[in-house]
Amino acid sequence: MPAHVVIGTQWGDEGKGRVVDLLAMNSDFVARYAGGDNAGHTIRIGEETFKLHLVPSGVLHPGKRCAIGGGVVVNPLALASELQGLAERGLDISPNRVALAETAHIITPAHIALDKANEAQRGDSAIGTTCRGIGPAYTDKAARTGLRAGSMRNPDTFVDQVRRHIEYNNRLLADVYKTSPLDIDTAISGMHAAAEFLAPYLADVPLLLHQALQAGKIVLCEGAQGTLLDIDHGIYPYVTSSSATVGGAITGLGIGPHYIDRVIGVTKAYSTRVGGGPFPTELRDALGDKLRGTGDNPWDEYGTTTGRPRRCGWLDTLVVRYAARINGLTELVVTKLDVLSGFDTLQVANSYTIDGAPVDTLLCDLETHQACRPVYHNLPGWSEDIMHVRSFTNLPSTAQGYIDYLEELTGLPVKTITIGPARDQTIEH
Repeated sequence: MPAHVVIGTQWGDEGKGRVVDLLAMNSDFVARYAGGDNAGHTIRIGEETFKLHLVPSGVLHPGKRCAIGGGVVVNPLALASELQGLAERGLDISPNRVALAETAHIITPAHIALDKANEAQRGDSAIGTTCRGIGPAYTDKAARTGLRAGSMRNPDTFVDQVRRHIEYNNRLLADVYKTSPLDIDTAISGMHAAAEFLAPYLADVPLLLHQALQAGKIVLCEGAQGTLLDIDHGIYPYVTSSSATVGGAITGLGIGPHYIDRVIGVTKAYSTRVGGGPFPTELRDALGDKLRGTGDNPWDEYGTTTGRPRRCGWLDTLVVRYAARINGLTELVVTKLDVLSGFDTLQVANSYTIDGAPVDTLLCDLETHQACRPVYHNLPGWSEDIMHVRSFTNLPSTAQGYIDYLEELTGLPVKTITIGPARDQTIEH
């Protein structure tokens, strides 16, 4: 009766959706536990590319059950649209396959407006949110003023709640942020239809998962964002508003910790992040541009949700080691090793200095972290295209050495390596 948790070890965008899609083949239930439609998982199957935001990646595997847990915040319009879009592409998205926790909190148009107004007010110190209302929705949840998905069982009552929520926050938009209030009728347009569509999906997700685990089923817990964006353990305030670490799986899905026997850390072969905040190994030169790509294909470093270019840099193993400690990782998956082909020399940060003094652990205090300077270890690169390789021993020796060095620094086995976006572009190690 095991649960397996997939965790991002960096700033998100590590390729967790790709990994969940791979692991879902041997799982029975795939459950999303945190975040909202600010997350984006890109998965390529043959010639088709799927971009998922709220629906767990397991939906792409026939017969796998999926759940959206109470730790997720849900924009009803976005979820209804995503499900309908998947149905149009021939996928089974019936309520027998997909469940939405009654306890998940709702994102309203007022949350989105507040998110945008707050980012605008921050000016140069903006967090860099996706402005999809995630933070304000979690704020209302903590303040005990939020709306929950279970309200959609009665669409008329639900729309009245949304209307009152917008009326209240319109005063905040006008009086505090000095911005135009929302037109309420326009803002609630489509909410009734979305509630009617989503009502059959509502379920007691913790009970469903408990029953599955008791029956010996494998539950794959899918997160969003990464450890360095966790509300408690990230570099605050440049974080998301939810628990992106392993604790979020327990609270966001309502399962006990004794069920978890694998905590799988996903790390990109280099580092990326979106939005503001410190990034010690960032490359602001041609090397960073080369890592990012041109944006001409979905494998390049542009946000699935926003399309924003990602900041790119060398692999920071202090970040990965920190994630290993915080989450109790049992193994690593390294993604996008193929992107490093063509670099003569690769650099890996294995420590920092602050004013010349050595530092060998990641420090989450913002001011301290901003002062960190990476200390690099140089490794030889490789020129070969490795996207066709399917065994570790057939990788260039220098690519093997790169993985070996990561294992040595983290003390964790690298179980899987991806060398391209397709399902079969995977090496088991």
